[in-house]
Amino acid sequence: MNTYDLNLILNPNLSAEQVQIEKDFIESTMKNAGAELSNLDDLGNRRLAYQVGKDREGYYLMYTIKAAGNPEKDIASTLRLRDHVRRVLVVKDRPEWKTKKA
Repeated sequence: MNTYDLNLILNPNLSAEQVQIEKDFIESTMKNAGAELSNLDDLGNRRLAYQVGKDREGYYLMYTIKAAGNPEKDIASTLRLRDHVRRVLVVKDRPEWKTKKA
């Protein structure tokens, strides 16, 4: 199993209950795809670099997952169909990117 970063931007106007519903759906989608959740960074509302739709802000969720196969196809394609999901990005974690060069 490989390690991936799953980054999502949600609608910034969601209530706390709606955000929890989206988190539950995301986690169930990961389980259905056979992925394991390692870490969740809930960054909350942040300003976007550019406007997405009519929003200048977005609710950021950053997951670290372990998955076999292709999570871009299995997980991200399902999450993109949600109404409150603005952006989805899946990046394979590479250890050499975390080492400092002298």
